[in-house]
Amino acid sequence: MHLDLSQFSDYSLVFLRIMVALVFASSGYSHATKADERSKDIGMPKGFTIFLGVAEMAGAAGIVLGVLTPFAAIGLILVMLGALQKKIFVWKTGFWGKDGLGWNYELILVSMLLVVACTGGGRFVLCP
Repeated sequence: MHLDLSQFSDYSLVFLRIMVALVFASSGYSHATKADERSKDIGMPKGFTIFLGVAEMAGAAGIVLGVLTPFAAIGLILVMLGALQKKIFVWKTGFWGKDGLGWNYELILVSMLLVVACTGGGRFVLCP
């Protein structure tokens, strides 16, 4: 028996975009508004932390609204590659990490963003 759910792919992409946008908007807001605290957590200068927060919020807006969606997704993938680099090579964190703080989360987000980038976000976008 073959179950064809392809008729729902555009709706599932909207859901995926909303979830990705929520994660990055929340993280970006935290980076931008709590820059002193967050810069110490991630080991980066305060100015870069604010830039990172603004970039995450802009990417989240592009993803959720469907404005230049593939470019927004690629930008956020670059942010996640930076996080992966830091966790794997600088902090030497394992996949699951200590207390669940590994780099599995970043890899899941990269996977989600790849789907968004490669599909253009689906049919329900404002500006492809």
